[in-house]
Amino acid sequence: MSAASTPAVLVMAKAPRPGSVKTRLHPLLGPHGCAALQAELIRHTVDTVTATGLRAYVAYTHGPGDGGAGIPDVRVAAPPGVRTLVQRGQDLGQRLTAAVSDAFSDGGGPVLVIGTDAPTLTRMHLAAALTALQNHDVVLGPALDGGYYLIGTRRPHTDLFALDPMWWSTDKVLAATLALAAEAGLSAELLAPLRDLDTPEDAAALLADPGLPPAITAVLASSQSREDG
Repeated sequence: MSAASTPAVLVMAKAPRPGSVKTRLHPLLGPHGCAALQAELIRHTVDTVTATGLRAYVAYTHGPGDGGAGIPDVRVAAPPGVRTLVQRGQDLGQRLTAAVSDAFSDGGGPVLVIGTDAPTLTRMHLAAALTALQNHDVVLGPALDGGYYLIGTRRPHTDLFALDPMWWSTDKVLAATLALAAEAGLSAELLAPLRDLDTPEDAAALLADPGLPPAITAVLASSQSREDG
């Protein structure tokens, strides 16, 4: 099948439910503002992926109807041609393993996995990741907080997600993943680092970044306007 020769991008996304997403930004945006921000991050990320022409998947955390009043759920945000998956597992490592296995089973690899937290990620980062996989087993995009915004493999090396559940969302994630790759004898390449959008400090830094997409700038700037008023 033709899809087997096409690399894939898998987007791991939390449905934009008020009170359950971007909680560290509640002081800045409030629960509904954070849900609106999450919806915009999903739209931007999916648009970035679909513009590449690669196989595209969105693995979401909740089903239809969980988006909150006036805020689309992940299925709605995924355009035609993007396959939606349900995240399965008790922790992020298990959910990544299940989703990556689904993507490889559906059409082979390589597969790039990204979240929706790095709004300055572009098609160039995805292209650079695929180029790196021509000569390496694993590619990682370091996040400034010690995690990663992208991981890609030519084969389903799901052991890379076998971290202690307590380590996810900490500054140990990147280093621990690199250690797992080394233990498995896998060669790894790092991309340029990017900032995730998780905290008010991240928001302030990204608002000063000309690479921040205008729609996301508008959501963040609206919170500043309310504070100033």
